[in-house]
Amino acid sequence: MPEEFDAEFAVDDFDDDDTQGDLELAERNSLRRVAGLSTELTDVTEVEYRQLRLERVVLVGVWTDGTIADAENSLAELAALAETAGSQVLDALIQRRSRPDQATYIGRGKVDEIHNIVMANGADTVICDGELSPSQLRKLETRVKVKVIDRTALILDIFAQHAKSREGKAQVELAQLQYLLPRLRGWGESLSRQAGGRVGSQGGGIGARGPGETKLETDRRRIRTRISRLRRDIVAMKTMRTTKRAGRRRHGIPSVSIAGYTNAGKSSLLNQLTGAGVLVEDALFATLDPTTRKTMTADGRIFTYSDTVGFVRHLPHQLIEAFRSTLEEVGESDLIVHVVDGSHPDPEQQMRSVHEVLGEVGADKLPELLVVNKIDAADEETMLRLKRQWPGAIFVSARTGAGLDDLRIAIESKLPRPAVEMRVLVPYDHGELVAAVHDRGEVLSSDHRDTGTELWVRVPEFLAATLRPYSIGEPVTTERSH
Repeated sequence: MPEEFDAEFAVDDFDDDDTQGDLELAERNSLRRVAGLSTELTDVTEVEYRQLRLERVVLVGVWTDGTIADAENSLAELAALAETAGSQVLDALIQRRSRPDQATYIGRGKVDEIHNIVMANGADTVICDGELSPSQLRKLETRVKVKVIDRTALILDIFAQHAKSREGKAQVELAQLQYLLPRLRGWGESLSRQAGGRVGSQGGGIGARGPGETKLETDRRRIRTRISRLRRDIVAMKTMRTTKRAGRRRHGIPSVSIAGYTNAGKSSLLNQLTGAGVLVEDALFATLDPTTRKTMTADGRIFTYSDTVGFVRHLPHQLIEAFRSTLEEVGESDLIVHVVDGSHPDPEQQMRSVHEVLGEVGADKLPELLVVNKIDAADEETMLRLKRQWPGAIFVSARTGAGLDDLRIAIESKLPRPAVEMRVLVPYDHGELVAAVHDRGEVLSSDHRDTGTELWVRVPEFLAATLRPYSIGEPVTTERSH
């Protein structure tokens, strides 16, 4: 057998450290916000100070369509996002409007009401359940007299806190800068000219006079430069990811992507199915950096699981663009295991939001296995409704292990089979080929002859080429079926 056969097989590059998740969770919890903790700390670094500071927030939503239950679910999700970011939610308001106000997102009367609530509760931030334009942001801040952020900025902040890998940090920074660029605004001296005009004796003198550049323009130029560099870095990282993926493809290794709404239990499922030991936390967007783990079917076929970043309704388009290279891992899969939280108030909305993002990255036409998780926490009425609505779904609990055997069988049945069917007579002194067939292919029958082992097998193309000298019949190429 050629030497490069074993050398090229790259699945063993995956990290199987099952303690990594526990360490990450301990690290994250060690800097959890604590209500009532003084922010006047002198013995922590600036980064730790930012993480320990507890923001007191008021939530604001505009109900434009759907039912009141839809609007309340959206605001409840915004509250969960705010708490994940480390805030303390003091109050929440919903305004019924045909569309958001063009000037201040909510009506003028509601702005005054929010200002009174902010003053009465001592809030320092208002979070709006939508994406605000730069002018809406500025006018609303002027009226309520505290910091105002929107849903997009909140999600970006959570991503910035949770990103660990170099690629994840670069993707989050790119998304943040793309969001920040049109929203830059200068105040007071920050709008003063750099050089420009009559510089005089204190300036740069001859050669430095001219129209000048505002501080705002300087900031924009630096951000554009940084965006260009981040895009180049992400493209380089994408090339490495594509190379690894191509190696798995070349060796005929099927891949399964676990996708779904944030906090639906994707990482818990990955741990149960593979013993991966990745970070599991009851929080939104606990997983940002994709994890790939190898495993095998009951009949010995190797394949991989990939955990992916969670989706959410109205996922910021900056994040979809920045994380496109990571989300492409889903688009290149042989099967998508779509995890839905069965205990969520609106699991149907979760599924619609996930399908919307999958469509944006070109993964909406791939084979999909719907998995309803957290059945131990869901009420019986909801389970009966979902079973009628999704008869092909698998119902499981990653916490208790219920239904996981059915899930494994369903996943294995949908994996593509090896592409080439052939009969071979392998000499006894080439036992490594027989082992390779068992590892990488499917043995339909086996018999021992005087001169070697006779096998009837289905194997990937690369292994069929290695076995062809020992063929005792014409190979039959079959379609990769799911």
